[in-house]
Amino acid sequence: MAVNMLSFIDRESPVHRLTGATKLICFLFWSTAAMLTYDTRILLFLLFISFFLFLVSKIKFSEISFVLGFILFFLFINNVAIYIFSPQEGVGIYGSKHLLVELPKGYELTLEQLFYQFNLTLKYITVIPAALILILTTNPSEFAASLNKIGISYRIAFAVSLTLRYIPDLQRDFRNIARSQQARGLDMSKKEKLPARMRNALSIIMPLIFSSLDRIEAISNVMELRGFGKKDKRTWYSARPFTKNDYLALCLIGVISSISLIVTFFDGNRFYNPF
Repeated sequence: MAVNMLSFIDRESPVHRLTGATKLICFLFWSTAAMLTYDTRILLFLLFISFFLFLVSKIKFSEISFVLGFILFFLFINNVAIYIFSPQEGVGIYGSKHLLVELPKGYELTLEQLFYQFNLTLKYITVIPAALILILTTNPSEFAASLNKIGISYRIAFAVSLTLRYIPDLQRDFRNIARSQQARGLDMSKKEKLPARMRNALSIIMPLIFSSLDRIEAISNVMELRGFGKKDKRTWYSARPFTKNDYLALCLIGVISSISLIVTFFDGNRFYNPF
């Protein structure tokens, strides 16, 4: 954790210049379109746009590599679990069966199952970059103002803002505690055996939990003393008005979402069937 993960990265880019409300609305439309469709053509198109937006936002791969690796690991586990519990789902969806590998009855590896799980993975990979762009290019305070702007209670919005702001602090505390423990002779390197490393990790996690609880209590007391939540509404210092670029982005996402839904439900079936 040499760099802060999932925290706001302030850079000069067209994506950063958009308001938090615009990016939040675009993300909601984007994720809805990606989740509703199983059309491979639409998913690949959305994936291409996601990668393009990453380049435009000037986010470096090194800044998200750990998070992406973590996500891909769980995607792999998810795919394995899907195959274990529903190995013939693709056959039922596409109505055909092209056998690739003969396995014990009920677990035959088919082209339809691979295609189904490929589309399912594409759905996640399409949404994840959009979520990362939203988090990494939006100031937490502005993000809270955006949530409140679309009708979410400012109490919930402020809680989300505090959570996003706390991520860098949590990582900093983890690094400080880890260095302190290593200075006392605690070995977390690969030289130690896995059980020993897990026991040593507890020496870092437990102080981290207690320091986090202390910070939560301090923030709660401060908010209570200042009368947070007494009024039904509040103003936001970080809120920004919409600009031409915001309206243009909203129009583009509206067009993309509409085309995606039209192509998806054109024949009354969400699944693109090449078989």
